Amino acid sequence: MNTTEHQHSIYPDISTVPSELSFEGVWDGEAVSELIRSKCDHGETPAFLFLGRKEATLLKEHLAESFGEESVVTLHGTYYMGLDVVMVDCESFLSTGGRKAIRTLQDPMSRRPAWRDRETEALWQFRI
Repeated sequence: MNTTEHQHSIYPDISTVPSELSFEGVWDGEAVSELIRSKCDHGETPAFLFLGRKEATLLKEHLAESFGEESVVTLHGTYYMGLDVVMVDCESFLSTGGRKAIRTLQDPMSRRPAWRDRETEALWQFRI
């Protein structure tokens, strides 16, 4: 039996996928936030934030201002606004992609039975 394994890359084809934002030398978190919100639909949100070298440098500088330079050595394994940051091998590029379902957090308190008054409950208990 001959099986062919298909490998899917999470990286966008930068020759066909246009950059969705461009910056003039300063990271614009508000513009990225608006981009992410515009891509959220029907309980899904993008999973990845793809950055070229220029945008990666701007994001590092932005994060270094908030958390200190020693905290931002690399963007590998970094999440920004809930998206996994992925470096793309090109000079300038910013795009979001992939899909992840938004899970509603279930409150453990909501699964507990309704509160009962101890005095009233004690009247109805059968004791041996």
